[in-house]
Amino acid sequence: MPEYLTPGVYVEETSFRSRSVEGVPTSTFGMAGRTEYGPVPYSLPAPGDPTVLPGATLVTSFTEYERAFGGLRIGNDDCQLALAARAFFANGGRRLYVSRVFTFANTTGATPVIDTPKNFASLALPPTGSALLRWRARWPGSAGSKISVAVTFRRGKNIIVQGGGAGAQPRLTGVQPGAAVEVVPLTGGVVPGIPDDTAPQPGNVRVVIPRADGVLGYRKPDGTFDAVAAGTAAFHLTLAVTVRFGERVDVYNELELDEAHPRAVGRVLAAVDPADEFSLVWLQAVTPAAGQPAPAAGAVLAALLNGGAGAAAFLTGGGDGGTLVAADLRGRLANPDSLIDPARGLGALAEIDDIAIVAVPDTVTLPADQQKTAVDDLIEHCERLRYRMAIVDPPKDCSISEVRKFRAQFDTKYAALYYPWVRITNPGLRPDPGAPAPLLDVPPSGYVAGIYARSDIERGVHKAPANEVVLGINDFTTNVTYDRQSVLNPEGINALRFFEGRARRVWGARTMSSDPEWKYVNVRRLFIYLEHSIDKSTQWAVFEPNNERLWASVRQTVEDFLIATWRTGALTGTKPEEAFFVRCDRTTMTQNDLDNGRLICLIGVAPTYPAEFVVFRIGQFTADAQRS
Repeated sequence: MPEYLTPGVYVEETSFRSRSVEGVPTSTFGMAGRTEYGPVPYSLPAPGDPTVLPGATLVTSFTEYERAFGGLRIGNDDCQLALAARAFFANGGRRLYVSRVFTFANTTGATPVIDTPKNFASLALPPTGSALLRWRARWPGSAGSKISVAVTFRRGKNIIVQGGGAGAQPRLTGVQPGAAVEVVPLTGGVVPGIPDDTAPQPGNVRVVIPRADGVLGYRKPDGTFDAVAAGTAAFHLTLAVTVRFGERVDVYNELELDEAHPRAVGRVLAAVDPADEFSLVWLQAVTPAAGQPAPAAGAVLAALLNGGAGAAAFLTGGGDGGTLVAADLRGRLANPDSLIDPARGLGALAEIDDIAIVAVPDTVTLPADQQKTAVDDLIEHCERLRYRMAIVDPPKDCSISEVRKFRAQFDTKYAALYYPWVRITNPGLRPDPGAPAPLLDVPPSGYVAGIYARSDIERGVHKAPANEVVLGINDFTTNVTYDRQSVLNPEGINALRFFEGRARRVWGARTMSSDPEWKYVNVRRLFIYLEHSIDKSTQWAVFEPNNERLWASVRQTVEDFLIATWRTGALTGTKPEEAFFVRCDRTTMTQNDLDNGRLICLIGVAPTYPAEFVVFRIGQFTADAQRS
C-alpha cells in the first residue's frame, strides 16, 4: 500500500484487466539416444578446470542436427535417432531437443573424464617428441578420428613505428597484448621483404605484452617485459584453423597465439563455452613437467603449424563406447549435491519444460526383454512429468500377432503405438548407376512426431493427428488392410495405411490406455495443453491473500483462457456454458482448506472427440413413405 506523507499530487498506474493465461507450446519434440557425435556430459581431467555439462541440445532443422550430432550412421550401424530427426523435420517439425546417450568405456567414478583414449580422439603437437599442445575431439566417439585439423599463418604488414624525434624508442602500434609477432632486423635501415610462404623462424617469434605504463613490448622467457629494440621490424602473425569432418569444413580466421588475446586460438576453440557452440575440436595446452619452463612462443607456433603451413593431420583414437542397454537410455536425473554429475538420457529431457512429445527410437535396437524395459522407462518418464506424450515404436519385422502381443504389455494414457515400420530410400548410400535404389526400414516415431507437430501448427492440439499424409517414405513394411485394422484399432494400435489416390496416411489416434475416458490421443494432449498452460500462468497466485478477491481473479483468468480455447473448436457446445465451467468459491473450499493455505479451483471442460466412425444411413424414399 503506498504511503502519502508529503502533500502533493500522486499519479499511480493500475490495471483493470484480469491476468491472462498463455498457451504452452505443444509441438516441441524430445529424443534420447545414440548419435554419431555431439554434446554429451563429461568432465575435464585437470583439477580446477571447469566441467562441460551440456543438457539436451535444441536443433531447429536437420542441417543443424547434422552440425551438432553428425550423420546417419554410427560406425557400421544406422543411427536410429538421426533417421528419426530427419523424418521429424521432413514432416513439419520445427523444434527438437536431443539428449545424446554415450556409454563411456574404461572410466572410473560416477562422471567420465576426457582423458580416456577409448572415448576421445586426439592429436599431439608436435607429433613426435614431447607434446606442447594437443588437439582434442570435443565429444566422444569414433567419429573423432575422421576429424582433420590444419593451421595456417598470415604475416601482416610491418607494425613498428618510429616514435618522437631522432633516437626515440621505437614502439608497437596496431596490435593488442597477446598478439604474436615475428621480429627481424632491418636491412640497411629498410624493412626486409619476406615471402608469404616462408614459415616464421621459431627464435624470431615474440608475444606482445604491455608495460605498467601501457607501452607495448615483448615477453621474455621468464615472463618479464622486454622493450622493442631499435633497428628491428616486426610482422603481425595471425592464424587460421581449418577443421574438416566429412563434407563439413569449419574455418576460424584471424586467431592469435597467446591466451592473453581475446581472439586467442585456445579461447575461440576452447572446451568450455567456445565461440562456435558446435565446434568439433578444442586446443589443450600441455602442462610442463615440474621445474620445466613454459614453452617459448616460437615453439608453440611451430607445433601448431605441424611441420609447415597448411599441413593437415587427423585425430586418432576414440571409440563408440560400450554396448547400449535400457538403463543408458533411461539415464538419471542430475545429482542435486554435485555440479559435475548432470542429468543424462531421458533425465536430461526432463529438465526442458517445453517438450511435449517424446520418443526413444533406439529401443528397437535392444533385445526383446530390454526393449520392454526401455518402453516402460519412457512411459514412466511421461507419467511422472505429466505434460508430455510418448510415441512408441514396435519391434522390427513384427507380424500382426507379434505387435498385438507387444502392445498387450502396456497400459497408459500417456503413450501411443504406431504400426508398421516405414520403408525409405537409404539416404546414407549412393546407388550404383543402373542399380535400384537401396532401401532402408525405419521405425515410425520420427514421422509420427513430425505429423503431431504439423497438425498442432496447422489446426491445433485438439485435432487428432490422424488422416494425415506421411511424407518422405516409399512404402510401409506391412500392408495393413481394412480387416487387419479391425483387429488392431480396438487394442489401441494405430495403423499406418496406404489408400489408392490418397497416399500413405496415419489412420489411427488412440492411446495405449484401457480407460475409455482417455482413449484418444488428441483428448489426452488437449488436457495436457490446458493443464500445463494454467499451471504455468497462475503461479502469480501463490502467497496472495486467500480471499474472495483472489478467487474471482483466478476464476476470471481461467474462464478467459477457456473461452479462447472454445472459440478454436477444441471444446463442444454452442455457447461457453455448454463447453466448460470454472468454480472457485466457498463451494470448492472448506474452512479447513483456508486454514491450511489451500485455494481449490474446480474446472470442467467438454472436449471434442474425433469422428472415428462416420456413418451415413441411406434408404429408399417414396412419396407415400413416412420419414422417421
